[in-house]
Amino acid sequence: MTHSFALHIPDADLVPEPLDPEQIVSGQPEVTGKVVWESPDGRRIHGIWQITPGVVTDTEADELFVVISGSATIEVEDGPVLTVGPGDMAVLRAGDRTTWTVHETLRKAYAITL
Repeated sequence: MTHSFALHIPDADLVPEPLDPEQIVSGQPEVTGKVVWESPDGRRIHGIWQITPGVVTDTEADELFVVISGSATIEVEDGPVLTVGPGDMAVLRAGDRTTWTVHETLRKAYAITL
């Protein structure tokens, strides 16, 4: 990033980010996203991510995100069940194994630390 910026998240154009078929539990979820900032060392990433309805698994990085639209239930293995929707902020820890049940196409703004 060479300068400060603002971005209207609901209207941001996103590009396809194909899921590994092994992550899909049910449905035909599709993921799109956009990295809007990355640190020079590649360890911090800020962006926008969207997923259509379905059920997927993931292993998380340290992440803080805010849901812009849509809804999902996120089951953290050996942890809580998070229900998120517009305006909700969530924090996931590196190594968390999760199952995402996406009820309505979910769009979020995120900050990840690797």
